[in-house]
Amino acid sequence: MTSYEEIQSLANGILSKVKGRPNIGIICGSGLGKLVDVVTDQEIIPYKDIPGFPISTVPGHEGKLVFGKLSGKSVVLMQGRVHCYEGYPPQKIAVPVRTMKMMGVKTLIVTNAAGGINRDFKVGDLMIIKDHVNLAGFAGVNPLVGLNDERFGPRFPAMSNCYDLKYRQLARSILKELNYQDFMREGVYSMMVGPAFETVTECKLLSILGVDATGMSTVPEVLVARHCGLKVFGMSLITNECVMEYDSEQFANHEEVLETGKKRSENVKNFFSIFIEKIEV
Repeated sequence: MTSYEEIQSLANGILSKVKGRPNIGIICGSGLGKLVDVVTDQEIIPYKDIPGFPISTVPGHEGKLVFGKLSGKSVVLMQGRVHCYEGYPPQKIAVPVRTMKMMGVKTLIVTNAAGGINRDFKVGDLMIIKDHVNLAGFAGVNPLVGLNDERFGPRFPAMSNCYDLKYRQLARSILKELNYQDFMREGVYSMMVGPAFETVTECKLLSILGVDATGMSTVPEVLVARHCGLKVFGMSLITNECVMEYDSEQFANHEEVLETGKKRSENVKNFFSIFIEKIEV
């Protein structure tokens, strides 16, 4: 685990390089990094220039912190995240979220690309995350495992209402306002560690558990955010329909994930421009 003092040093070092003082943090998932296009007054720091900060190694994750203004509010975007399947322990994935907290962030927005488990979901749908299933946590893959420093948060944090109800209600209202009802969804997300995509039987199991979409990220960041008192809003872009038939010749691939991200980038930018303008941090 990275200590409280080390996180504090990281945050102070980053803030010494930028003028921005963000109160909203945004983590951009696979293919969703174009959200930075609507950020003004940009100040950019590559992850590799921040000692002790985990570095993204996956296509579609550029590996930059972008400070600036979005709809008049001070934000910091992670243009790309890190994942357990890259070899990082979950405690290392906690570092960026805790660093944002110490930089003054009050609200965390998480986005991801996900496979549709729910048979009613289609490629290109936007799913408001209402809850998650931490399947990796069943096997002990949890960023809160280990000694707990109460300065970060309590030993046993509650995880009901992980995804802020008022934010979800606002999101539904905005998506209707934008006439996005045809591809607006709300559901439960699950995280598999990856990097292999799910087998047919695993997808069937997720469906039985009540999961609507699955991916390989987000949950560790949300656990850490709630542990340290941040409000959270989450959204998944459905980039593929999970294969649910044993005899199917279809298969998931990362290229379709990135391609769907490109196709929906304008819708995502439109939504978040209004959402960030309207939220109360």
